[in-house]
Amino acid sequence: MSFEDEWAQAKGAAMRLNGLPADQGRWSPGVDLSVKQDHLGAIGHAAYELHGRLARDGNHARMDSAEGATALSVHGFRTGSALATVQETWGFQLRTLLHAVAHISNHLDYSVASHAKDDVEIAASLSVSKISEYFT
Repeated sequence: MSFEDEWAQAKGAAMRLNGLPADQGRWSPGVDLSVKQDHLGAIGHAAYELHGRLARDGNHARMDSAEGATALSVHGFRTGSALATVQETWGFQLRTLLHAVAHISNHLDYSVASHAKDDVEIAASLSVSKISEYFT
């Protein structure tokens, strides 16, 4: 297959992929999803920074809360056990949030690297297909 045939075939596939469905429902017509690698990198970096801040500041009041819960419980206040429950719940939710933010950061870093690698492979395969035409 010649380069021009491959290009026409790829262009036709791109046209089909970039088209809108016949039934657009309530979505705005003419809007395509597009993301630039710079945007993915910026979002991944923001997620990385957020993870660092959450890990550092998320447990800021952990020790004071634990001490307060213990002191209240020792003196017979039921709010001591309630404060301990709040502290445990906060810790669980903080860990869940840290895992989610780390997952977002790692996934976006991987996506940027993977797409860059795919772009290089596609460019190389297109240039090889044109060269192959001269060897047949």
